[in-house]
Amino acid sequence: MASPPKAPAADPIDARLVRRLADILTETGLSEIEVEHSGLKIRVAKTLTAAPMAYAAAPAALAAPAAAAAAPAMGVEPAVPARASGDEVKSPMVGSVYLQPEPGADPFVKVGDTVAAGQTLMIIEAMKTMNPIPAPKAGKIVAILVEDGQPVEFGEPLAVIG
Repeated sequence: MASPPKAPAADPIDARLVRRLADILTETGLSEIEVEHSGLKIRVAKTLTAAPMAYAAAPAALAAPAAAAAAPAMGVEPAVPARASGDEVKSPMVGSVYLQPEPGADPFVKVGDTVAAGQTLMIIEAMKTMNPIPAPKAGKIVAILVEDGQPVEFGEPLAVIG
């Protein structure tokens, strides 16, 4: 005797699990997460879009050396820009960096300022949350490598403390 046809299996994807994974993305600032359990693999990812940026034409003083670098003289290598010496402060997340606490306010720090360990250098907005970026050590701000409102990636250098 043949067994009756089986009803279609219930959807193996637990919508509550997917929602919880999405909540974890929001809480941690991650852009994607993947989980595998009992042969079921679930990947949840967010599409990040950066604000459009306007690019200005290079000033004439910068355009001439760029043209010279395009056709280097025989045996001469183009110069590599020097990086400020010191410890880089890197972005712990993806977001938009702001150099002051609110528009029109003084910046948290400027090049040449002496900072204490833990002092806020700038903030990164991620998922509508303002995250302070503290100085990892005491020292002098040697360089600020980002502009106000600029989108930044995880691990991107933000500033240099000497």
